[in-house]
Amino acid sequence: MPIKTQSDLPAKEQLENENIFVMDENRAMHQDIRPLQVCILNLMPKKQDTELQLLRVLSNTPLQVDVTFLMVKSHIPMNTSVNHLNRFYTVFDELKDKRFDGMIITGAPVEQMAFEEVDYWEELCEIMDWTKTHVTSTLHICWGAQAGLYHHFGINKIALPEKLFGIYLHHVKNRKIPLVRGFDDLFYAPHSRHTTVSQEEIYGCPELTVLAESEEAGIFLCMSEDGKQIYMMGHPEYDRYTLDQEYKRDVAKKLPIHLPVNYYPEDDPERKPYLQWRSHSSCLYCNWLNYYVYQVTPYHL
Repeated sequence: MPIKTQSDLPAKEQLENENIFVMDENRAMHQDIRPLQVCILNLMPKKQDTELQLLRVLSNTPLQVDVTFLMVKSHIPMNTSVNHLNRFYTVFDELKDKRFDGMIITGAPVEQMAFEEVDYWEELCEIMDWTKTHVTSTLHICWGAQAGLYHHFGINKIALPEKLFGIYLHHVKNRKIPLVRGFDDLFYAPHSRHTTVSQEEIYGCPELTVLAESEEAGIFLCMSEDGKQIYMMGHPEYDRYTLDQEYKRDVAKKLPIHLPVNYYPEDDPERKPYLQWRSHSSCLYCNWLNYYVYQVTPYHL
C-alpha cells in the first residue's frame, strides 16, 4: 500500500530503501481516490523508531493510507528532538474536530506506574473517549492496550514477578473472526513488559472476544464485539533488532534483565536474532485495515 507521509519525514528514506512504496503529498494530490485517514498516537520514547516500525507494517495492502502523528501535550518527550515533534506531530486540540478511519495508540514505558500517576493520563482518557465517536476502529498496543482495557472496562494491570521479554508462541482462538483470518494455528510475537492483565477478567467480560493467547505470555489479542476497539498485548510491529537493543541497553545500565526468550540462535546475544513474527504481523495489520477500517468506514468522513 502506498503510505502517504510528509516528504521530509526521516522514516521515508529508510522505507524507500526497503522498496516500500512511500508517497509524498505532491504525488498523493494527483491520486483520484480517498486515502484512509489513520492517526497514530505515539507514546513511545524513541518516536522515530516507532514511526518506522508502524509505517513498515501498514505498507502491505493495496490501500492508500494518510498518516497523522499525534503526541500528548501534557508530557515533554526527552528522547525526540523538539524540531522533529514540531515538524511532524500535532496535538489533540488541533484535530479533535476531525474524524479518522483508524487510530493506533502505542505502548509507553510507564507500565510500572499506576495509570492515574502517569502525567498525561487525563489527556489520554479524553482521547480514548473521543475515539468512540470520531474513529472507525482503534488499535491499542501493549501498555496502550492495558490503558484501554482499564479505562473502558475497569480491567487493571497486574505486576509480573519478572519482565516478560522475548518471542512467545500463541494459539489462535475464534478463527472465523476476520482479524485473525489467514493466521496459522500457532504463531510467534514479541513481548517486552513488566505487567499483564487477568485472563479471567477478560474472558469474564461479555463485551470482549479473545482472538489469541499464549500459555506463557497470556492473552495476546482481544477486541470489543464490533471491532471498534482492539487490544494487542505484544509488539508485532517490532523489527529484528528491537529486543536486541533493549537487552543490551539494560545490560549496559546493569538493570535486572534476562536473555530474550526464543530470540538469539543458541541464546548467543552476539549472533543475529531470528525474525519469526513478520508474516503474521503483516497479516494482522492488513486484516485490521481491510476488515475493520476500509470495509466499515464511510466514504465521506
